[in-house]
Amino acid sequence: MDPPIHHPLGKRPAAEDDSVISDCESGVSGGDTAAGFVPADENADLVRTRFVRGLAAHGLKPEVLAVGRNACSSVMAQARQHSFHVFARAVAKLRDGNANVKFAWYGASSKEEISDIVQNGFFGHAHGNGLRLFPQDSPLESVKSSVVDKDGLRHLLLCRVILGKTELVPRDSNQCRSSSEEFDSGVDDLSNPKEYVIWCNQINTHVLPEYVLSFRFPSPLKGHVKIGEPLRPSSPWMAFPALISVLSKILPPPDIAYIAKFHKDYREKRISRHELIQKVRVIAGDKLLFSVIKSFRAKKIPASFKANKGNEWQAESQQLERYDCSYGSSINYYRK
Repeated sequence: MDPPIHHPLGKRPAAEDDSVISDCESGVSGGDTAAGFVPADENADLVRTRFVRGLAAHGLKPEVLAVGRNACSSVMAQARQHSFHVFARAVAKLRDGNANVKFAWYGASSKEEISDIVQNGFFGHAHGNGLRLFPQDSPLESVKSSVVDKDGLRHLLLCRVILGKTELVPRDSNQCRSSSEEFDSGVDDLSNPKEYVIWCNQINTHVLPEYVLSFRFPSPLKGHVKIGEPLRPSSPWMAFPALISVLSKILPPPDIAYIAKFHKDYREKRISRHELIQKVRVIAGDKLLFSVIKSFRAKKIPASFKANKGNEWQAESQQLERYDCSYGSSINYYRK
């Protein structure tokens, strides 16, 4: 059995220990780390070992280049750190002394995203019904949601998460908050969870980024599980405003606002085309995107659309497609 990862931010919170936190800077581990992180402490080898072991079960052999630890160097980062421990103690009081604090992975799109999370928290990085993270012993899904950067690296955050009392929340659920005051967070399986759901109103109090892990896979990955390999798009191209127009009939307004923002960032060259695609996949889901793009190609409307909405969509999408030709934006659709 692996030894526990000790908490460099001080003694363990709430469910583990009721002590207050201390400062969190020091330690050594190789490689460059993302902004806001320092080389990791004595736990670096344990973080690396558990990550590698979790992927080895799927036949994957990542090369870990760096493990960094959250420096909590800014005033706001220290405030979020303190808030995390306050809420951990509060949840522990509500749940018979057990805040159910776990480690969980988050797959990042870039070092810049990690730096933004460290500086500003997770607001703007949760989509749909909340922030989804993956247990420490199951890193594969977070690896799939990560994006290869210009240096060929992927980056994951290992976070401490206050789960409290969990309730069942299926992946296709539209639930966006706890069903009652009896629960604090969601899981995909009550007996053996592979995914945690932290509601949007709690993501900056119940999630604390602690480590960043940078890694890559040997190329090619023959005979192994495929990680984010692109397949051929189901349509030669689809104007992005047309895609947004269709999705706006299906997804909630906050999700559409995020997609529009990421599209604007792409047009202004703040993110790459691949990053844009990955972000849209996370928000909309592959099944919906496949249906929309396939229907666009056939000029048909998905069965879930109402007839009147379908007519509106077809007219709007054709108009937007003509408009969008001026800058040639398009989306390739990737499937797992």
